[in-house]
Amino acid sequence: MVLGDGGKGNANQRLVAEGIAAVCADRTDNRAAGCAFALYLGDNVYDTGVESADDPQFHSKFEQPYAGLDFPFFVVMGNHDYGSTSLARWRAEPQVAYTARSEKWTLPAPYYTFAVGNVQFYGLDTNALMLESIWGDSGQGAWLDDQLDGPRDQWRVVFGHHPYRSNGQHGNAGAYEGLGWLPVVRGSTVADFYEDHVCGRVDIAFAGHDHNRQWLSPTCRTHFVVSGAASHVTPLARRDANPTEFEDDSEEGFLWVEIDGDSLTGVFYDADGTERFVRTVARSGTRGWPASQAMDANHSGMRRSSQ
Repeated sequence: MVLGDGGKGNANQRLVAEGIAAVCADRTDNRAAGCAFALYLGDNVYDTGVESADDPQFHSKFEQPYAGLDFPFFVVMGNHDYGSTSLARWRAEPQVAYTARSEKWTLPAPYYTFAVGNVQFYGLDTNALMLESIWGDSGQGAWLDDQLDGPRDQWRVVFGHHPYRSNGQHGNAGAYEGLGWLPVVRGSTVADFYEDHVCGRVDIAFAGHDHNRQWLSPTCRTHFVVSGAASHVTPLARRDANPTEFEDDSEEGFLWVEIDGDSLTGVFYDADGTERFVRTVARSGTRGWPASQAMDANHSGMRRSSQ
């Protein structure tokens, strides 16, 4: 599962969790992969993060809403996790420390990597990338270059909070909020990072930050997907008019992903388990990339998970 911007502790977050549980059960019953784990894309605890690993918000905004989901969440930090100004650097430590307290929450460091089968995942701290002009070099560029310095014999998946491309209100990295004159806010360092270290070297990158769902058309030989509707939605702005295969700002929801050999299938669901969009893509290291099939379930193939 891939979802972000969930940490409200509200009714919508719980509805999304129920929809995830239904989809996982449905796919398991149908002898598919079910659900093995989630990528949790930041803004984990609205609106200002946590004070310590003992903060009760971990229970009210994570453990309780997702109590019915029996799989680990691999977590990254979002801007709200760093306080109201996104500048409270010390607030990362309690979220890292909470990993030792929870059977579900996994955030071993602000950025990290892990492998499952033939897939290597890279969790980024994009807020630290945003603030490199203030905080200094986060080290993530050199780290990711070192991680990617090898043969393309497996899937490479990046997940972080801030998107490289988005039709949401925040927009594209380098022009966030439509501001071209304020260096930190516009996210130029995020844009530079993706262009220097991710584009063409990673198969797919997942992000949140904009509270909607988007599967953007491939850019720079990498697929970019926004799944930030885990507890609330905000309208699409389409300021930069990025071409998309699917976009929706009307419903909360989530993304189910399965990787089988050289094929990745992603399915966007509404909170209630209604299937909205399916896309299958080939790994970029294989012949014929970006060979894909897409179906918008608004027009055909809509299916609702058993409840």
